[in-house]
Amino acid sequence: MTATLYEEVQHFYGRQMRHLDEGEVTEWATTFTEDGVFAANARPHPQEGRGAIEQGAREAAERLAAAGVRHRHWLGMLEVAEQPDGSVLARTYALIVATPEGGPAAVHLSCSCEDRLVRVAGELKVRHRQVYRDDLPA
Repeated sequence: MTATLYEEVQHFYGRQMRHLDEGEVTEWATTFTEDGVFAANARPHPQEGRGAIEQGAREAAERLAAAGVRHRHWLGMLEVAEQPDGSVLARTYALIVATPEGGPAAVHLSCSCEDRLVRVAGELKVRHRQVYRDDLPA
């Protein structure tokens, strides 16, 4: 793993999470491969395919907007490992801060995240994301 790859992954996550937090769900979804998977221990079944991932994000954004709550995702403790097949394993801790309109910000969720990143036309994309909420059994 090189410092350049680590920096590239950091930049990728900064852009990806900003899209999500700003409600730019189409742009966020394009950071996944067409056949990407979003799995979480909070859901009985993973979202499979970019369209399903985008739809799930859109529904979540609409619920937050209706409730007057803004989320910010902070990813830290990044660990990056290039794999023999050229993919990248990226592991992070994620904090989701919720701020209700006119109210105080508070940590909403604490999670760990494991992504398999691949290059598509030279850009990093998520092929598989696994999120583990700390308040639920793995």
